[in-house]
Amino acid sequence: MKVEFYRHQLTGDLLPEIGNVFGSVFLTTGPVTAQFETAFSEYLGVKRTVGLTSCTAGLFLCLRAWGIGPGDEVIVPAMTFVATANAVLHAGAVPVFADVDPDTGLMDIGSASGIVTSRTKAVIPVHLYGRMVDMRAFRKFADTHKLKLLEDAAHCVEGDFNGIKPGQVGDAACFSFYATKNITCGEGGAVATNDEDLADKLRILRLHGLDKDASLRYHDFRHWDMVELGWKYNMNDIQASMLLPQLARIGDYHEMRERVYGEYISGLETCPYVGIVTKTAPGINHAYHLFVVRVNAGIRDRFIAHLRGCGIGLTINYRAVHLNSFYRNALDTRPGMCPHAEKMGEEVVSLPFYPALDSDSIGYVVTSIANFFEKDGS
Repeated sequence: MKVEFYRHQLTGDLLPEIGNVFGSVFLTTGPVTAQFETAFSEYLGVKRTVGLTSCTAGLFLCLRAWGIGPGDEVIVPAMTFVATANAVLHAGAVPVFADVDPDTGLMDIGSASGIVTSRTKAVIPVHLYGRMVDMRAFRKFADTHKLKLLEDAAHCVEGDFNGIKPGQVGDAACFSFYATKNITCGEGGAVATNDEDLADKLRILRLHGLDKDASLRYHDFRHWDMVELGWKYNMNDIQASMLLPQLARIGDYHEMRERVYGEYISGLETCPYVGIVTKTAPGINHAYHLFVVRVNAGIRDRFIAHLRGCGIGLTINYRAVHLNSFYRNALDTRPGMCPHAEKMGEEVVSLPFYPALDSDSIGYVVTSIANFFEKDGS
């Protein structure tokens, strides 16, 4: 590839942090995980963070902690990664798909309002591509219908909407530290919340339902008790040691992503056949997780083939969830249920986007796009 879709920003200066863990007693959940949880809470302005193995684990554990399961429904957007809806199914509930805003891909409250039933117990808005939904509006919606408000913030560590960050208004916000995320430890996640009772319960559920983890038993030995039926979803100190220095530099990374975003916007503004999905607006601090464009569905495959032939890495984020074969077979979902999400899913393409992407590479991507439309037409 001449231009990779993604390159992480992890550098050798992380090695001392990881080495400190290797030289300590704990490789599993211990003092470094606790240090990261405190630092992440302070960054977001929330009371508690619980480190986990993935954002998916966070979504699932929150639903289970709230007693949401068989017979219940949870509203999710049709335009998201499948994990958002899968977590609902794993909890035993049924995901019900809301359509999205045709410009941003964010869940449309009007669509969500039309699918609330007596069985609806929660709503999971997704801060897609790094842009937050209007959490004040969703808080009002959730309170009106007596629903839990769970944020899927896998794309949105740095985002805010009119001064509100993920986790501050929702009942909980779930984050991902997967390999391509803005801060990463390869695999990992967290739940941030102002609900301290929820955080305490998540700490138990993430580790088999035990009332004491290994670090607590080490410093103050007591016989542990299994007080819940839990799972194995705990973050470890090796992961936390990778995240802490990145969190300290997150503002620098964000500025670098903003620079890449601006150069793409400038380069593509004269191309009428490419629509920009990754948009910011007054009052919105975009996390700039992905740079997503839209092209006509009839030419998208040729567009992708052309750019890949130029040595440019691409992907699609995402196909409308309810059109995947599993959901069509399991829940009898069908085309036409969420037309805006379906149309977006047929048109979106994610371009290379990461902090170290240089101007020459951005220029090459933009020129390759222009060349496609000159040769292939619209």
